[in-house]
Amino acid sequence: MQTQGEPLVREVQHFRQPWLWALVALLAALSWYGFIVQIVMHQPVGDHPAPDVSVVLVWLIFGIGAVIFFWRARLITEVRPDGLYVRLVPFHGRFKRYAFSSIGRFEACTYRPIREYGGWGIRYGRKGKAYNVSGNRGLQLEFTDGKRLLIGSQQPEVLARAMQEASGRR
Repeated sequence: MQTQGEPLVREVQHFRQPWLWALVALLAALSWYGFIVQIVMHQPVGDHPAPDVSVVLVWLIFGIGAVIFFWRARLITEVRPDGLYVRLVPFHGRFKRYAFSSIGRFEACTYRPIREYGGWGIRYGRKGKAYNVSGNRGLQLEFTDGKRLLIGSQQPEVLARAMQEASGRR
């Protein structure tokens, strides 16, 4: 028998889009170049070099920080017997719980991330709020108060079936 805390379904997604990683790699490479040339080799970069402290700051943010941030960021979605749980690491310190009693309806769907929500991450668009990290599939929730939430998923049908079973809906 399952306990209240044990997930029926768990999905973990990461930011793994090639275009995103190309951009992160480009920014990281440029910051590493500036850091190595100006700080390690003591040669100013360009005709009007930035102060050393700025070069180090850019290197820390883009050369190290952005790479770690996007590598560790993930969207975790769990269907548990008492509700739907969502956590977008590192933005949510813990899971956000959406009780089945507060969800009016839900369905697996295909959406347009850029057009409908302005991209990926925690987004607010014309169709409501979204938590998504990749792709164009998800689970659309409509709450009893009329608000909407889209949770991006690589397996929205599996999440919807688990929610039907857990909530007792057909």
